[in-house]
Amino acid sequence: MIPVVMPTYARSDLAFERGEGAYLFTMDGRRFLDFASGVAVNALGHCHPRLVKALAGQAAKVWHTSNLYRVPGQESVAAKLVGQSFADTVFFCNSGAEALECCIKMARRYHFAAGNPQRTRIICAEGAFHGRTLATVAAGGQKKHLEGFAPAVDGFDHVPFGNLNALRAAITEESAAILVEPVQGEGGIVPGDPDYLRRLRATADEFGLLLIFDEVQTGMGRTGTLFAHEQAGIAPDIMGLAKGLGGGFPVGACLATAKAASGMVPGTHGSTFGGNPLAMAVADEVMTIMAEPGFLDHVRAVAQKLRTGVEEAASRFPDVIEEVRGLGLMLGFKPRMPNTDMVARLAANGLLSVGAGDNMVRLLPPLIINDAQVDEAVGILARTFGEVK
Repeated sequence: MIPVVMPTYARSDLAFERGEGAYLFTMDGRRFLDFASGVAVNALGHCHPRLVKALAGQAAKVWHTSNLYRVPGQESVAAKLVGQSFADTVFFCNSGAEALECCIKMARRYHFAAGNPQRTRIICAEGAFHGRTLATVAAGGQKKHLEGFAPAVDGFDHVPFGNLNALRAAITEESAAILVEPVQGEGGIVPGDPDYLRRLRATADEFGLLLIFDEVQTGMGRTGTLFAHEQAGIAPDIMGLAKGLGGGFPVGACLATAKAASGMVPGTHGSTFGGNPLAMAVADEVMTIMAEPGFLDHVRAVAQKLRTGVEEAASRFPDVIEEVRGLGLMLGFKPRMPNTDMVARLAANGLLSVGAGDNMVRLLPPLIINDAQVDEAVGILARTFGEVK
């Protein structure tokens, strides 16, 4: 008999009743240090008082009006995103996959409106993850996500991540855009070399392509800057955001330059729920908090402390841990055992983590963690590695 909740997840047998800061508590009272953050979503931890206040305040006013009318919260959040990014305009949606769908549609529409309707194909990276819709699994190109959903949506060409020569060789008269994650997350915490990202920008300009960055996981301070691409000193034409933007409330956004969005006119795209007043109230407060003096300085400092601690613990057990890699608070390590087993062992010792491709274990703590919580996490890691050994 099929469960009442469709069995599409391999869930851990944990049910959480409440959260506070960097901790989650099960219904039977056990406490866990949360270095999963709902897969990089709870950027400000659990039940942040300012987010709770913003949500409750809006909930007492109006929840939903649709995009048939102006939504003042959208105008406020969009102004903050534009003011702190390369973008001139923002489309709001509900998830990362929807944000990437908008990115893909916008790139195709740009060339259509410019009189080049044949330019529809998007060059993507092998090992990528862009979402679970039919178009975004095709853009990701991973066999495990495509299996059973044939025919794959056409229009995506894949080249090895980091290989500029292969990418240039894939460009044709039908190419419309380049789409990459500055750091591949689901693919195994693989940071793109800054020079590679800069060369992507130059190549896009050379061939008249749009450059799209998927910053659904890397964005909103996760890597130590508000957006990961800032560290390469370049900007995309289009960018997808979600996860940390709502601090736990479902919200996504597609950011673009005026040029890239020039084909997006009334009727070309839409969303019933996207940018609803509840989501905007929370996202507005998230943006305000992350823009405050010292916030990103703290992220960078605590990220360095965590990386140093994880690398030191891993170095003590080279027969247990093969590698540590990542950027900022998007950190991962590769165990010499199935990552699912390591995630389970860490949870048994009170630390929540997330699996990823290439047998990696992701550490994605809230950006508000302190030094004591880093020490606690590193202690659990070292103890677990020792138990494995």
